Amino acid sequence: MLIGVPKEIKNHEYRVGLVPASVRELTALGHRVLVQAGAGAAIGLADALYVAAGAEIATDAAEVFARAELIVKVKEPQPAECALLREGQVLFTYLHLAPDPEQARLLLASGATAIAYETVTNEHGGLPLLAPMSEVAGRMSIQAGAHCLEKPQGGAGLLLGGVPGVAAAEVAVLGGGVVGYNAALIAAGMGARVTVVDCSLERLTWLDAMFGNRVCTLHATADAIENCVLAADLVVGAVLVPGAATPKLVGRELLARMRPGSVLVDVSIDQGGCFATSRPPTHGAPTFVVDGGVHYCVANMPGAVPRTSTFALNDATLPFVIALAQKGWHTALRDDPHLAAGLNVDRGAITNAQVAAALGLPLRRAHV
Repeated sequence: MLIGVPKEIKNHEYRVGLVPASVRELTALGHRVLVQAGAGAAIGLADALYVAAGAEIATDAAEVFARAELIVKVKEPQPAECALLREGQVLFTYLHLAPDPEQARLLLASGATAIAYETVTNEHGGLPLLAPMSEVAGRMSIQAGAHCLEKPQGGAGLLLGGVPGVAAAEVAVLGGGVVGYNAALIAAGMGARVTVVDCSLERLTWLDAMFGNRVCTLHATADAIENCVLAADLVVGAVLVPGAATPKLVGRELLARMRPGSVLVDVSIDQGGCFATSRPPTHGAPTFVVDGGVHYCVANMPGAVPRTSTFALNDATLPFVIALAQKGWHTALRDDPHLAAGLNVDRGAITNAQVAAALGLPLRRAHV
């Protein structure tokens, strides 16, 4: 199979779909890999490294899309990339279609088959291709939030961990999944006072066993969320409903009652965000202020640490890329129901129930 790796073109996105080591694995199996010139240059992966691994170098994205049978990316295709997709081609990348009807329309029009990293599952009910970026984003949320709490960034002027004789900042984490756990891990490690809110008592029990008295856990009632948010200096939105739009847990009225200079980091923004005031800025201008609250809601947060993120993502995606290349997408999905859960769009139809419901579009059962 001919696998194409275009250079990412989303604002300040420097990750790349395949690293040279992944290319080497694929070419050793007899597949061809076509990498756009400069695709990995920003993270120190020069074209020469790809050539040494067995790849061919394409001059531009148009050549990659025109020749490749399978396109492997990181972020959702931008409109210019959607225009290059064609019927019979397979796209394997993050899509996050629920809050993005325009991307959905363009993918449907292309006739291509699109498999989304974020809805691929595993035997434990987890999301193995979302997990590595969730780990990065969860840890980064505290790093970004601590920076935003500084006065020059519009924050209240607090040091997250405090100092002897001065109280540490209060951190509220809404959601105790992979993002929430990693956010709590870093926040507690920096000395903040941390509360995690989640609707699963089983997950709260696990978090309590992991953290002991370093982190407070609360069951997610409206009262608990309100009290937790109002007491917090930094709120991290870490809510995920796989494939679906994120529920708005913090309304405009509640946000307006928070202390001026409070910070909200919405890691859920890829699926629409869990704060009523969330919207996706870019790494070039990552924050904005609403009612005195500093918002950091960058949709491709792990893109700020692209080398770490790229290698972590490749560790997770490579086995699935190999399966798609070795078997073809029909057989690969038929053999692996967890990979089949990643199918979101197929030849002009939405095939994921949560995405269809979020977009108000008809659902067609996938035939693989």
